[in-house]
Amino acid sequence: EQLVESGGGSVQAGGSLTLSCQASESIGSLNAMGWYRQAPGKQREFVARITSARTRNYADSVQGRFTISRVGAENIVYLRMNYLEPEDTATYYCHAVRATALARNEYWGQGTQVTVSS
Repeated sequence: EQLVESGGGSVQAGGSLTLSCQASESIGSLNAMGWYRQAPGKQREFVARITSARTRNYADSVQGRFTISRVGAENIVYLRMNYLEPEDTATYYCHAVRATALARNEYWGQGTQVTVSS
């Protein structure tokens, strides 16, 4: 697998979890890494993204509660999730983009489950 996620689990509302995602070295340098999520019966939605220049973007629903970070020059990204709400329950997918002058490639992880109980 090219993107390997870990860190999902079950937590009560108000709790915290940290997700991590490591990209395979075979992918090469990545322009951006981030997270999407998909709840049962809903479409996959954007959660957060961090670029190689460390520019961060967040969905409005997680702004101020979630923090995305990236380790140095390595293709590892973390998502620290604080003040979790039942509405955050979903499968979280790591996403990465490698863009060159010739091509744009996107990669997805297998998903990790986050369950928040009230």
